[in-house]
Amino acid sequence: MTEQQHQRPWQIERAVLPQHTDHAGVMWHGSYLAWLEEARVEALRRAGLAYSDLSERGLELPVISLKIDYRQALLHGETVRVESWVLPQKGVKLPWRSAFLKANGSVAAEAHVELVLVDLSQGPGQRRLLRKAPEDLLQALEHLKKGPRQDSKAAQ
Repeated sequence: MTEQQHQRPWQIERAVLPQHTDHAGVMWHGSYLAWLEEARVEALRRAGLAYSDLSERGLELPVISLKIDYRQALLHGETVRVESWVLPQKGVKLPWRSAFLKANGSVAAEAHVELVLVDLSQGPGQRRLLRKAPEDLLQALEHLKKGPRQDSKAAQ
């Protein structure tokens, strides 16, 4: 078993609403992206660092790679649990893995996302890739890798 399989996942729960679906009531592929972002931002907050705090300092975590494997359709009215794990850092890349689970526990989709840390504090057009994160982000990333504490509850 991998280290990730032993760690508890970060979780959010969402309902598939009309605005998430296409005309047939199937969750639109772009809605998955929004929920992946929500899952990452919420996990970071629960690990002790609000994304807005990073942004205020000119730091951002843009997505540089994204892959989603769709296995089952998510339908209007269904409840979905998004479980996410932070994987070991690969150079400057911060990889995440997420699973979209139906109420019966079956996997509807799996996603692999890679982020990098950039400094935008010097103004527009002055992006700088950071090879080392600030201390508070390093601490939050360590917490994220371990998963939520046993007493943590999924965000509703």
